[in-house]
Amino acid sequence: MGSIITISLFSLSLIICLLLKFSIVYALIIGYIIFISYGLIKGYNLKVLVKKSFEGMLTVKNILLVFILIGMITALWRASGTIAFVVYMGSKLISPSILILITFLLCAMLSLLIGTSLGTAATIGVICFSIGKTMGINPYYIGGAVLSGIYFGDRCSPMSTSALLISELTKTNLYTNIKMMIKTSIIPFIVTCVFYLFLGFKSIISPVSVDVTEIFKQNYNLNIVVIIPAILIIVLSLLKINVKKTMLISIVVSFIIAMFIQKESVVSLIKYCIFGYNNSNQELNLMMKGGGILSMINVGLIVGISSSYSGIFKETKMLVPLKEYLKGFSEKTSNYFVIFLSSIISGAIACNQSLGIILTNELSEELVDKQERAIILENTVVLLAGLIPWNTAMVVPLRTLDVGIMSGFFAFYLYFLPLWNLIVGIIKEKYKIKNLI
Repeated sequence: MGSIITISLFSLSLIICLLLKFSIVYALIIGYIIFISYGLIKGYNLKVLVKKSFEGMLTVKNILLVFILIGMITALWRASGTIAFVVYMGSKLISPSILILITFLLCAMLSLLIGTSLGTAATIGVICFSIGKTMGINPYYIGGAVLSGIYFGDRCSPMSTSALLISELTKTNLYTNIKMMIKTSIIPFIVTCVFYLFLGFKSIISPVSVDVTEIFKQNYNLNIVVIIPAILIIVLSLLKINVKKTMLISIVVSFIIAMFIQKESVVSLIKYCIFGYNNSNQELNLMMKGGGILSMINVGLIVGISSSYSGIFKETKMLVPLKEYLKGFSEKTSNYFVIFLSSIISGAIACNQSLGIILTNELSEELVDKQERAIILENTVVLLAGLIPWNTAMVVPLRTLDVGIMSGFFAFYLYFLPLWNLIVGIIKEKYKIKNLI
């Protein structure tokens, strides 16, 4: 009963922060105090609890380092013209009837390259949304396509923080996970494309020609060389080079290209790495401003603080009663279904993707082995968090686009993939049981 009250108090603090539009970090700090207090009431030593919380934070130390690299790479890709090149060339493919599908594909491609859902929504997502709005396409269709696309890469990019977090928590190999993620996403991806193609042909489109990418041509040297940093990420990832080394190489190459191709000064580039890319052209800034190490502080705090909970949970055994209940429930249903359900509950309680992943992992660690658990987490909580209206995974991208939460209904990939793998997972489990009998 005590653990339920404790989690309820934490959930309340999350909801209050969300309603008052405070940073989720404040709720996480309050949560830390609440969970420590629970441990003290149960008779645990304060020093031990604090030590365990720091041990929990140490499990994501590599991710925090990657955050720094992501901040630098997203700024330098903006400065070097890499993102501008991808957006400019990709936009050449846009035709009114297939805009919704192209929006999904472009967002998927860019999110796969840079591994950040928010960065993708703020660049190609905004551009595609602007074009669609001008053409008179239902904004919810475009918003849903953007949501689907940005979480395609957020799920399986080697630079994705969620993929890295799950790899660290489950002690599994990142590239093995990515290989299995791709395998389990083929059919949902194809079905999603078919649905967006159908929506595009059914939409009423106005005959307006708009070339919003002309601004890139005017402000960047779009020499094909600028695509090298992105190509390096793909090639080195395929060669299974360490993620941090891969990103570091891309950062160095981006820095050099920005200097010699875009004629940026060394001082400016260093500033971009820290504070993010910023251009004197305000029109360009609306689409390209961002990145930098400082931009990752908030998400770093969220992951760091929430990861400290895992150490406290293990020491106080707070989640044991709930885990026992879920274990019994899984025997009546299936392991996959229980984890699927847990991911929805965790995503709703946590209000952010990172803590949702951590809570779901904690609740399901005794149900399946670590490799299977890693893939189920990738196929459930990572995507489903983007469908919860009060979760930052949905709120922030849609606020960036300035569109309502109804877009979630058209974010087909976010629920096609979890539901498809839920059905496949249940069938596999039933088949195993049948063979054992």
